[in-house]
Amino acid sequence: MTTTTPSKPAAPPAPSRRSNRFSLGRTLKYAFLLASLVLVLIPVYVIIITSFKGITDADPSRTWSLPQEWTFENWSLAWEALRAPIMRTIAMVVPSALISAMLGSMNGFVLSRWRFPGANMVFTLILFGMFIPYQAVMIPLLRTVQAVGLPPGIPTLILAHVVFGIPITTLIFRNYYESVPMELIEASRIDGAGLLRTYASVVLPISIPSFVVVIIWQFTSAWNDFLFALFLSSTQNGPVTLALQNLGASMLTNYPAQMAGAVLASLPTLLVYILLGRYFVGGLMAGSVKG
Repeated sequence: MTTTTPSKPAAPPAPSRRSNRFSLGRTLKYAFLLASLVLVLIPVYVIIITSFKGITDADPSRTWSLPQEWTFENWSLAWEALRAPIMRTIAMVVPSALISAMLGSMNGFVLSRWRFPGANMVFTLILFGMFIPYQAVMIPLLRTVQAVGLPPGIPTLILAHVVFGIPITTLIFRNYYESVPMELIEASRIDGAGLLRTYASVVLPISIPSFVVVIIWQFTSAWNDFLFALFLSSTQNGPVTLALQNLGASMLTNYPAQMAGAVLASLPTLLVYILLGRYFVGGLMAGSVKG
């Protein structure tokens, strides 16, 4: 009778060099992202903890330290100073974003689907407005506004943001409409719809992704603008960026109130990106593939 010795189990395969390189690369990637996140959040940390400090506690030697005594008085002072400017800014950015988005949508549809003579030249001239520095046109713009008789304030700022927002909104919508299947446009024409009817009934309902992108873009640009506000408005009738600058000038030693005001002034745009950020990225990618 013969006996067989049991075979030894096979040793597990050694990890390959490729998997080791992959693990090392992933570790380095996450380490880099974490370091970048910390670097970005350092100023936010300083601003927030300083806003809760007292005036005597806001000393450069205690920049990284937590408040010795937490206080909300700075937030109250900042809100009292910025409440009216924030309301004026909302009244400015909402119509600015909506009007420029609507005009950009109409321009983009015409330039992408109506091949009239000189269409490419018109599109190039519109885009040329994107490359003109605002600093170069401030004095001529101010003199034009004064010559026309427009009063400084929110209505004039709305007009400026709409006009200067048309190039970027036209570019975004034109690229998006280029990806819309031509068969969809032809089907509406077969049904007897003209250019305007096709735009209103067929194209406009499928333009929501681009509208989200454009509105977020214009909202942020108008909210954070300081140059137009400085030339075309005043402290009494201007937006929050101008009021925030004057808050810093009037409270030379009250750094905590300035920090609280900076947080209040940035909250609306932060909330917009938190709530609509994924739609913003999706809208940017919506026109990247044709067909």
